[in-house]
Amino acid sequence: MSRNSTLTFKKGVSDGIPIALGYLSVSFAFGVTATSKLIHPLVSLLISMSNLTSAGQLAGVEVIATATVGTFLSALFQIVLTQLVINARYFLMSLTLSQKLETKFTIADRLLCAFGITDEIFGVAVSKTEPICKKYMLGLILLPFLGWSTGTISGALLGGILPSFISDALSIALYAMFIAIVIPAGIRDKKIIPVVLIAIALSCAFFFVPFLSVIPVGITYIICALFASLIGAIFFPIPDDKEEENNG
Repeated sequence: MSRNSTLTFKKGVSDGIPIALGYLSVSFAFGVTATSKLIHPLVSLLISMSNLTSAGQLAGVEVIATATVGTFLSALFQIVLTQLVINARYFLMSLTLSQKLETKFTIADRLLCAFGITDEIFGVAVSKTEPICKKYMLGLILLPFLGWSTGTISGALLGGILPSFISDALSIALYAMFIAIVIPAGIRDKKIIPVVLIAIALSCAFFFVPFLSVIPVGITYIICALFASLIGAIFFPIPDDKEEENNG
């Protein structure tokens, strides 16, 4: 790290504070949701500490809640495949961020960074103009990780104590977060909205149509995500840089 570098551990912690505060409320809602699915608070905490992904965790909890002893292996397969589909974007984020890391990063350091990558952490880190050092990334990941874990265990413990109308309201926060992510992206790129609507229509079909509703939750997530993405890639492709230059 250059002696004049501004990317210190303290700077990383400072940049991670707003992310951690945002994660507290969202993970609290996840904890409440997990409790409503009869998942033990410590299990909810372990899920958050080992995943750091709201969409993936919610999908995983749905699969766990509907699993039985006889469907254990099937549920395990669904969880693994669901996480791969939902969190595939982190592969690209990690590859992109790896180009900005200092050469001093070891394989273990890179694995730690990859584990701590979330949409918000990636957004902050990739915006830096100078090479990113290990101390900065550690500081940037630390508070969001603690915020996500603390919010989860708080929601899981209080979920069984709070009045039902409050718990129900908090459980909607996760879905509100998804809307908050989709709407701004849809405003920036109109092609996103049709793909989202296709996924919603498919999800409704799997819920309401009798012969489709028997399909396990994890499989429906995978089908909806893959089919909507395929339709988007075929009918609403994103032009590459050369096409944009020619059109410009």
